[in-house]
Amino acid sequence: MAPVIEAARKQGVFIIHAPSDTMDFYLETPQRKRMQQAPKVAPPEAKPLNEPPLPIDASDGGCDDEPQCRNYKAWSRQHPLLRIAEEDGVSDNGGEVYNALQARGVKTVLLMGVHTNMCVLNRGFAIRQLTRWGMTCVLVRDLTDTMYNPRKPPMVSHDGGTQLVIEHIEKFLCPSIDSSDVKR
Repeated sequence: MAPVIEAARKQGVFIIHAPSDTMDFYLETPQRKRMQQAPKVAPPEAKPLNEPPLPIDASDGGCDDEPQCRNYKAWSRQHPLLRIAEEDGVSDNGGEVYNALQARGVKTVLLMGVHTNMCVLNRGFAIRQLTRWGMTCVLVRDLTDTMYNPRKPPMVSHDGGTQLVIEHIEKFLCPSIDSSDVKR
């Protein structure tokens, strides 16, 4: 992700880091405050989505460890190799993200990260919600991963589960691109 983020930033793309559930780490940073202070904009009424259930069963949280994963907080911040530049934003709040995008006139959002079937798809700042609000979303498919246990239906490999989720997103929610398309 790091080289793609750097390339996008050099092209003038506004980068929003959304490391879910880690906002305490960024509380006093200018990037976090920038997102909190963006002019408030009421999002439009959310459009309904015509989407069937995902093609994988992640009812166990996608944990493929033996024994099964314990409930604990696995991280406190974004991976440190993903540089947060002075001009970037940090938020895991859908309203804040929408406000910042509207303030900059952004119409199209590229999304990447983990986990495709959870945060990238379901959070308040993610594909489903932004699509409901009328934003154009594009998944950077090769920079995602899925929380999926291959011992759950449809019982395909982990990579196969990720591919099924990507295909579902492409069919029902938004197009995707390869990271090499961003670096051009």
